[in-house]
Amino acid sequence: MDLFLFYSQCKFIRMSCRVLVLTMALVCTACLPQKEMRLAGKTMGTTYHIKVVAGWFTAETDLQARIDQRLAEINRSMSTYDPDSEISRFNRIRKAGAPFTPSDDFIAVLRVAAELHRLTEGAWDGTLDPLINLWGFGRKGPTDTLPNEEEIQTALSNVGFDRIRMDASGAIAKQDPAVTLDLASIAKGYGVDAVARLLAENGFSDYLVEIGGEVVAQGRRKNGNPWVVGINRPDKAASATDVYKAIPLIDRAMATSGDYRIFFRKGDRTYSHILDPRTGRPVDNGVVSATVVAANCTVADGLATALMVMGPQKGIELVNRLKGVECLIVVRQSDGRFEDHLSQGFVIR
Repeated sequence: MDLFLFYSQCKFIRMSCRVLVLTMALVCTACLPQKEMRLAGKTMGTTYHIKVVAGWFTAETDLQARIDQRLAEINRSMSTYDPDSEISRFNRIRKAGAPFTPSDDFIAVLRVAAELHRLTEGAWDGTLDPLINLWGFGRKGPTDTLPNEEEIQTALSNVGFDRIRMDASGAIAKQDPAVTLDLASIAKGYGVDAVARLLAENGFSDYLVEIGGEVVAQGRRKNGNPWVVGINRPDKAASATDVYKAIPLIDRAMATSGDYRIFFRKGDRTYSHILDPRTGRPVDNGVVSATVVAANCTVADGLATALMVMGPQKGIELVNRLKGVECLIVVRQSDGRFEDHLSQGFVIR
C-alpha cells in the first residue's frame, strides 16, 4: 500500500475518533442529571433564598460560602447599622467638599441613586436618613411620640440628593456637610444583582435570587418552565405566603414596595416607613403596593419605592416612558377594595 495513502487513512481515523469522543462527551454532559439547588441565609437585616439549576455533583457549601462573602462585602459598604461601614464613615464627614473615595459597590449604587432622583423628580431620595430616624424607622429605633412640624422641617432642611457631588474620577463629596445617606431602598436590589452576577460568573445560567422580596430570575426552572414570582397581598393582616398576583419572569428583575410590613400606629392612624421626600411625612395617598419589573434589581428596587410616593397617575406615566420597565401599582379604595394600575406591558399570570 502507498505509505502516503496509509498515513492519510490513519490520520482520518484518528480525527474521526476524536470527533466521536467529543460528540459523546457533549451528549453525556447534556444528559447529566440536574437538580434545583436551594440555598438560604440571612443578610441586610432580612433573609435570602436562591434556587439554582445545577449539575447533580455541584457542591452547595462552596457556592453558598462565596455568596455569603459577597453579601457581607455589600453589607460592610452600605449598612447604616454598622458604625464602621463605608456609608457610616461618609455620613460622619462634617466638612463640605471633603473628598471621599468610595468602593466600586458604593459608587455603582450612588450612580443609580442619582439617576433615580433625576427620573422621579425627587420622589426617590437617598438622603432621607434624618427623616427615617426622626420617624423611628432607622438605626436609632422606634419613637414614642410623633415628630412635630418644626422637627420635620429641620430634618427636611438636610435632605437633597443633589447636595452630593460625584466627579469623573469616582470621588464623592458633600456640598452640605449635614447631608447623610440611607440607601436601604436600593441596597437589597443591588445585593440581588451582585449575587446574580456571581452565579453567572460561575457558569450558571438558570437561577432565581431573592433577598427580602426583591428578585432576579435568569433562564428557566429545571422543567423548562419560567420562574414564577408571587406578589404578597398588600394587607397588614396578610401572611407572608398570601399571594396577590403571580408574575412569570425570564431574564428579568422584580421588586415590590409596600406599606403593609413596616409601620406603626398612633391613635386611629397608621404611619408607613415609606416617606415622601417633599413633605417629610409618611405617604398617605392610598397606594399600598408598587411592583416594578426591570432589567436589573437595583433600579426596580428604588423605582418601586418612588412609585409609592408618586401615586398611580404620575407613576404609570413615568414607567410607560422607560424602555424595558413595567409596573403594577395597587391602590386601596375607600371601601377597602384593591384597584390595580398597570403599565402598558405588565404581564400577570
